[in-house]
Amino acid sequence: MNDAYTPPTDPLVILHDDHEVILVDKPSGLLSVPGKGPDLADCLMARVAAVFPTALLVHRLDRDTSGVMIFALTPHAQRHLGLQFEKRQTKKTYVARVWGEMAEKTGAVDLPLIVDWPNRPRQMVDHQNGKAALTEWRVVRKDAGETRVRLMPRTGRSHQLRVHMQAIGHPILGDPFYATGPARAHPRLMLHSETLQFRHPDGGQGMRITAKCPF
Repeated sequence: MNDAYTPPTDPLVILHDDHEVILVDKPSGLLSVPGKGPDLADCLMARVAAVFPTALLVHRLDRDTSGVMIFALTPHAQRHLGLQFEKRQTKKTYVARVWGEMAEKTGAVDLPLIVDWPNRPRQMVDHQNGKAALTEWRVVRKDAGETRVRLMPRTGRSHQLRVHMQAIGHPILGDPFYATGPARAHPRLMLHSETLQFRHPDGGQGMRITAKCPF
């Protein structure tokens, strides 16, 4: 995509903060981390660090995705959370609006993914060389040619939810990479990270943080 980067100016929305972690609601259109070049310097990481100088990156969301992101405030918390993500011990739930009315109420997409090198950062399904990727989904409601779904990724591949929904014929509305025609003609990518469940780095208590879906 060659469109100019014009990140939203929304104030930082803090969902939870304590001595080890901070969780914020990332707006759509804002990079998680800086891109290459000064024009791509504005990002959620920089905005969080301006308020919490010790903030450390744990994971990322796509620029066009909104919702819950967690940052560590100590090296210990970063290691602890990093292992939880690596071992798939965290649980994430997303809300999406997708093209078409899905026939089933629940299902799963189990398709291996790999980067589409000539078209980076696009990803694609590749049964020979792709890495395992699994997404479970549940219909919330269907209306006027579209479906609202909850998506539960069981792996954390780049663009996983976006490629998986396109692969089963229901691209996420407003997706600049994987939707075409009317499905693409929306003001934003209709994908939101709604909940994150994790164990707190200080003591291991289970936590579940939610960011209200804006669409």
